Amino acid sequence: MKLKDQFRFIRQNMKKNRMRVFMTILASAMSVAFLIVLASVAFGLHDTVIKDTIESPDVTQIEVAGKDAGNGNAESLTNEDVEEIETLDGVNAVTRQKQIRQETRYVTEGYEINTQTIQSHFPSMDNAGIELSEGAVPEARDEVAVGYHFALNLMKDDINPEEAEYGEDGHLIPEQRFSGDIIGQSFDLEFKRMEDGEEITETVPVTVTGVLEKPGREWAWDQSVYITDEKLAELEGITGTSKAMLTDPAEAEEDTGYDSATVYADDLEAVKSVMTSLEEEGYFVYSIVSEMGQINTLFNIAKAGLIFIGTIAILIASIGIFNTMTMAVTERAPDIGIMKAIGASPKVIKRIFLLESTYIGLVGAVIGIAVSYVISIGVNLALPMILEAAFEEELPAGLQFSSIPFSLVLIAVVICLAVTMLSGLRPAKRATEIDVLKAMRREV
Repeated sequence: MKLKDQFRFIRQNMKKNRMRVFMTILASAMSVAFLIVLASVAFGLHDTVIKDTIESPDVTQIEVAGKDAGNGNAESLTNEDVEEIETLDGVNAVTRQKQIRQETRYVTEGYEINTQTIQSHFPSMDNAGIELSEGAVPEARDEVAVGYHFALNLMKDDINPEEAEYGEDGHLIPEQRFSGDIIGQSFDLEFKRMEDGEEITETVPVTVTGVLEKPGREWAWDQSVYITDEKLAELEGITGTSKAMLTDPAEAEEDTGYDSATVYADDLEAVKSVMTSLEEEGYFVYSIVSEMGQINTLFNIAKAGLIFIGTIAILIASIGIFNTMTMAVTERAPDIGIMKAIGASPKVIKRIFLLESTYIGLVGAVIGIAVSYVISIGVNLALPMILEAAFEEELPAGLQFSSIPFSLVLIAVVICLAVTMLSGLRPAKRATEIDVLKAMRREV
């Protein structure tokens, strides 16, 4: 019997029991759709997280916290360390900072704010491509740049901090904060020094010339003030301590190193090699790229778990296929007897029933795939609106709840076909064992 004739025989027999075959195909389709849609949630969220990570401006940045001093402790970075890092292949620029070791206060007419003061190396910031949202980079000693959120938290001086009111964005309400143009605004920088065990307040003038761009991540907050090397030297001269540390100059330890440095790689591909080179030199480093491996591992585990759950649904549907094929063997016993009588081999008979069970699984898989794509589109369109309406909170832009890559479709089809073939294996074997004479007398 030719393969074409075998398929014709299969279709003719399937038409005789359309309702039973239809329900079996429907069960297979539902199980395949369930597997794909369930796993697509993990694929969708994974794609969203990876996309946000790759598109983040921080993806090419490597934070260097210090250098191994040989005993497991980190020592501050020196100019020699920075110059060494800048010579590494794949490094575009290295920004570095020194933090003032005390709380500083900035006061202008009617407004004040307590915040961190950081000495920043502005030429390296320019090399790294760090731009200002407005204004210009500080050049003179008394010029400073401020973080994006500085003006949003510059409070009126007649308001008790404990009575301050903040909006949903976390910033002071407009009625309580600075509303003028921050560029060109002059401030008194208040800090303290120690003399004979007493704290003495000192004041130096500064003028804002620029505002840094908004941090790349929504949760990031920057209201710091960035000063020049010359301004830091002035503060150190007044306090008599490194980084204007609030301590007795006679007891203060000298610390001229950088508190942190940020390495900007040429591109994403260069990040890993640069990190490896830095670690080999004993630097303590961190990059958002290092988290991607952990993220991928977690999502891969989630994908495998959801696919396993979906496979259980297909196994349940296979019970229906097994029942359908068993009934088919019983009902077609006379046909099987005739086929054997005219010389059909057991191998051909077994193949016919295996092809039928596979055909049912394949049709169910195709329908299930189509349905899963429709459901996936509906989920991505409707679920964000439902969640926003229920929780009254706007979801992040570009959030994708469901994604169906070709690999997931391929996995679902392979699992479905494997299960359906196994379901038809026992009935197909039983068909080859039917006695010809009994089959002809319908005694099976």
